[in-house]
Amino acid sequence: RDLTDISLLQCFIHLRYVDLSGNKLQDLSPLSNLTHLLWLKVDGNLLTSACLQELPYLQIISFAHNRIEDMEGITHPRLANLSLKGNKIQTALGLSHGRLFNLQMLELRGNMLESTAGLNLPKLKNLYLARNAIRSLEGLEVLGQLTTLHLRDNQLETLDGFSSSMKCLQYLNLRNNGISSLQEVAKLQVLPMLQALVLLDNPCSDEPNYRLEVLILLPHLQRLDKELFEQDERAEANKICRKRQEEEKVRTARRGEEK
Repeated sequence: RDLTDISLLQCFIHLRYVDLSGNKLQDLSPLSNLTHLLWLKVDGNLLTSACLQELPYLQIISFAHNRIEDMEGITHPRLANLSLKGNKIQTALGLSHGRLFNLQMLELRGNMLESTAGLNLPKLKNLYLARNAIRSLEGLEVLGQLTTLHLRDNQLETLDGFSSSMKCLQYLNLRNNGISSLQEVAKLQVLPMLQALVLLDNPCSDEPNYRLEVLILLPHLQRLDKELFEQDERAEANKICRKRQEEEKVRTARRGEEK
């Protein structure tokens, strides 16, 4: 509706659901009076900040497709679901970790992040970071309850940064990055619950026997690039793995004899 002023909303203190998408808003301060607010959607406005006075019951916010440059001032203690998709955020370091005790879903697709540093959110379960400019994975070890991580369309060349403390991670999407070697994929062995992995459009996906080699490295994996592993693939991977182990034993024995 091309709204630029929402000061009238200050009077409606019992509002619980507010959708102000598709306007020309630059200021949300009139919402500070709405202390019963549960759900807020302000997609497609002209906001440059997500800062908003703390609202005690707010559980879901969407700030998608604005002009927000940082994550400062998001302090709502019951917030469970936050979308900042399609903004201009370059760093997550301004996130108020100490206040976001209940955040479970964070959507940051289509921003300008270069690193994952600052996402210190121990209750987080779903994290969407596709279409950024991420080159390094930092601080992921605190995400002990994360089950889903999307990193599609970034600039990762190495897979350093994953940790055995990420004991709930089941789905990892790394499509269209710069991972050139399956030796990098071996670094995912620290993830005990990983079941589904997407590596399409990385240079390593063009290597010979790519599916088998990934399965040898990650034998607990159920699905690669959206396709389930068949029983015959598992049998073949086990066979190759045993053969390589035998060959390694022989080499080790020979080296011992030479000494």
